[in-house]
Amino acid sequence: MTSSQMELDAARLLLSKMGIAPADLLTEPVERPQVPTFTEYIPVVARAVSAATARSYSSYWRRLEAVWGSRRLDEPSPSEIKQLAEESRAQAVVRRNSRGGRNAAENFIAAVRCLYRHAVADRILTEAENPALKVAKPRRLPSPRRALADHELIEINAAAAETGDDPYLDTLLLRLHTETACRRGGALGLRRRDLEQTQCLVYLREKDGTSRFQPVSPTLMRLLVSHADERGATHPDGPLLRYRTGEPITKRRYDYLWERIGRHVPSVHTQNISTHWLRHTTLTWVERRFGYGVAHAYAGHSDAGDSATVTYVKASLHDVATALAALTGEPHPLAHRPAPGGAS
Repeated sequence: MTSSQMELDAARLLLSKMGIAPADLLTEPVERPQVPTFTEYIPVVARAVSAATARSYSSYWRRLEAVWGSRRLDEPSPSEIKQLAEESRAQAVVRRNSRGGRNAAENFIAAVRCLYRHAVADRILTEAENPALKVAKPRRLPSPRRALADHELIEINAAAAETGDDPYLDTLLLRLHTETACRRGGALGLRRRDLEQTQCLVYLREKDGTSRFQPVSPTLMRLLVSHADERGATHPDGPLLRYRTGEPITKRRYDYLWERIGRHVPSVHTQNISTHWLRHTTLTWVERRFGYGVAHAYAGHSDAGDSATVTYVKASLHDVATALAALTGEPHPLAHRPAPGGAS
């Protein structure tokens, strides 16, 4: 290799590390906006993301602003970001379900990456200048959640029905989550107009803007309609689930419910069992009996990022209704009818 060839290779390597393509040297330089400070740019991103994302990252952005508020986005190094992530890990509030601050560190890095993604999209920085991409997230540990055993479900429902200031509401919540495997946000987002009584469907709006019709048993549909009528959820767009006073419930009702159940069912307290465990329970039951495709649809999971196999085993609403009918022991209007002669 000649010395000139070696020099060219070295130049290409240097340009690559700087995020510059050789063709860029042949064009007029694009004028880039002035790099803002964290104090200037955080509000811009907070207004651009969804309300849920802003809530999730707000505490980490406040910390960034407190520590680096006057610094420009192009000033911190990957090592400095990693140092702040480790400080977030060390300062994480210790709870029964804490995992050594891993979630705090992971969420901090995710919040920083969100800021820099927007900065790259706004052409404030180039992809190569994004320091957050050079900081690895902590390895995520396996979730401790699992499917509940039958006797655990019985104990949980009994505690909800026999204690507390509103057993009717609490048992309705447990049944709703057990039948639909919906997330807490899906239940809190239910409106009166989301009840499709003829076909026994509820319309769920869940995280990342996803939405779907989910089958429910005729019994649960009657309970939801009765609850709405008795507690004043008459406006089509008004929240469905309410206290006796007519006020809509919030996530605090779930906190109170599981804290109370934990006083009567020790495993709920020691294992930090929550509403999401009901989702695990139902989806595990469906997968074991009806296969992965039906469980995938039952969960309301998006196909994005999943194996291409999902395209070929995608289940229909009728498949989900059939699984629900088997789970509840009640016929459902959309469930598949047995073929004549008993053939499946």
